[in-house]
Amino acid sequence: MTETLVSPVDGSVSGRPRWERTALVALLLGTLVAYLINLSANGWANNFYAAAVQAGSRSWEAFFFGSSDAANSITVDKPPASLWVMELSVRVFGLSSWSMLVPQVLLGVASVALLWATVRRAFGPAAGLIAGAVLAVTPVAVLMFRFNNPDALLVLLMVAAAWAMTRAVADGRWRWLVLTGGLIGLGFLAKQLQVLLVVPALALTYLIAGPPKLGKRVAQLCAAGAAMVVAAGWWLLTVELWPADSRPWIGGSHENSIIELTLGYNGLGRLNGNERGSVGPGGELPAGGNGMWGSTGITRMFEPAQGGQIAWLIPAALVALVVGLVLRGRAPRTDRRRAALILWGGWLLVTGLVFSFMAGIFHQYYTVALAPAVAALVGIGAVRMWAARDRVWVRGATAVALGLTTATAWMLLSRSASFLPWLRWAILVVGVITTVALLFPLARRQSVLVALAAVFVGLAGPVAYSVDTLASAHSGSIPSAGPNAGGMHGPGMRPGGDGRMGSGADGSDGFAAPGSTPPDGTRGGAAFPRGGWQGGVAPDGSAPGAAADGSTPGAGAGGERAGGPGGLLGGSRPSDQVVALLEQDGTNYTWVAATVGSNSAAGYQLATELPVMPIGGFNGSDPSPGLEQFQRYVAEGEIHYFVAGGHGGPGGGSASTSSAITAWVTANFTATTVDGVTLYDLTQPTA
Repeated sequence: MTETLVSPVDGSVSGRPRWERTALVALLLGTLVAYLINLSANGWANNFYAAAVQAGSRSWEAFFFGSSDAANSITVDKPPASLWVMELSVRVFGLSSWSMLVPQVLLGVASVALLWATVRRAFGPAAGLIAGAVLAVTPVAVLMFRFNNPDALLVLLMVAAAWAMTRAVADGRWRWLVLTGGLIGLGFLAKQLQVLLVVPALALTYLIAGPPKLGKRVAQLCAAGAAMVVAAGWWLLTVELWPADSRPWIGGSHENSIIELTLGYNGLGRLNGNERGSVGPGGELPAGGNGMWGSTGITRMFEPAQGGQIAWLIPAALVALVVGLVLRGRAPRTDRRRAALILWGGWLLVTGLVFSFMAGIFHQYYTVALAPAVAALVGIGAVRMWAARDRVWVRGATAVALGLTTATAWMLLSRSASFLPWLRWAILVVGVITTVALLFPLARRQSVLVALAAVFVGLAGPVAYSVDTLASAHSGSIPSAGPNAGGMHGPGMRPGGDGRMGSGADGSDGFAAPGSTPPDGTRGGAAFPRGGWQGGVAPDGSAPGAAADGSTPGAGAGGERAGGPGGLLGGSRPSDQVVALLEQDGTNYTWVAATVGSNSAAGYQLATELPVMPIGGFNGSDPSPGLEQFQRYVAEGEIHYFVAGGHGGPGGGSASTSSAITAWVTANFTATTVDGVTLYDLTQPTA
């Protein structure tokens, strides 16, 4: 067996034990197979992005701008980098759920592999493998690496930037700093300002531990910043300078500006809650209750909406950070192990605090950005505290970490008491016994048993949630991993309640909340997809038109009512009759149809694979197109049908634009109902 050697100078690890390759292959292959299981159950996942993928696979202009439709009326409200990966796959393999989602799975496996390589460089193979395994089974990571949101690419690029920074700390070469900045810039093209949350940790790491003298370190960091600006700025500058009348409207902006979108809706608005055109206000209510996006505060990551996604090992990661820094207290300034702790610890603290106190839009799946840092610190802490267990204070700290992990698992599993009810008791019993045992010096055999018990306590809960996530269908705009634990937040949801949408006197307004599940776990005879049932639901919880046995005529997979118009958070699912009507002579028009809201348009577009105009963008509140422009399109015969019943959000701004278009259509064209859907033929005005 090859011996693993640790340098006494910089803490670098060399050599590769024979077991490592086998373990690594098992980790990566196991992650790949697990993530592919039941993948097709997610269908189009987030219809908003799926429609953009379809559009970009048909039009290179839509590909470049990230348009919602191939006719390029409006873009999604994010840069298009994450779409590019999926669109290239669809161009090669054709449009399907698998061709869209398999690239996301591969991004997840690559993230696990990169995290292993990054942690291993300073702390050895065991730490790297533990870190990779923890990331692979983190529930929110399992969810997002099988979904078509931008977060999968964002996480990979952030981990890649951390890998490049570890190389920079090792040898101080300019190229690693430039690569770090370039990767952050590409991350910006995936999800804009969120990627900047890791920049303070990266910069502080090199500023403290970089090999060159201080002046050169500062200059190198400036070069990294320049590379970041170039990697992100080329696309932003191109879009901003492109003549507005020859490109799609920038979705999510009110001035048709990518800069406005970057600094407003997707930027500072997320922090302070002042999001023009947003789906509603965030922050806390004056009475101290929860706002639309949940209450802000230091415990936010442990609340029901977020806890089961990410919180399982956060206490252990924080303890590992403190213990690791103390153990490296007298190391040289350039010590690579302390540098790694600064990097991952800074990542966890900065990102966690921003998520905890941001007052604007916040969804539970954002917490996937914390997963690499938590996983890295757990892997590092497990190895370092185990190696130093002969010290009394380290044993005490290890016991504290495991005790906090036990308490966290008990709390999280208690919120979904009907889900594997025996598991929390097993974790509690094993956790208490193991925590006490860690306080004492143990023989080798006893130590192995204690280590295995600690692994069970730390990973049993996340693995159970991950298995549940793999076995369940997920769709819609606010997906959630694991069983329903309540406390979901979003437009119209009752804060701290059962996660149901609520605006009427009874707390319902016709949409099921992402993550909510009816008592029998079904809707319309089909599995109820966690994270976004798409379609109407009556105040009593039944689907519209449901029979006494709960079945719904024409219901599709996941309970979406066939032919339904969709809504703010879930796409439409048109029936065969509606699709046939739209497809008839559909290629003769620039847009086969138009409807209010991107999600309403998405289902029709995915079913017909023809452009459907999403009036007002995601929320239905963007001023695109204006009434006069829409009338001009109709006069020129570019739009065939207007589909009534599309939904926008409650955000203000230009929602009156979509309302004016709807009023004009209903006043000048005759309605036709097909399988419960009201359509207006815009080529046949009334007398």
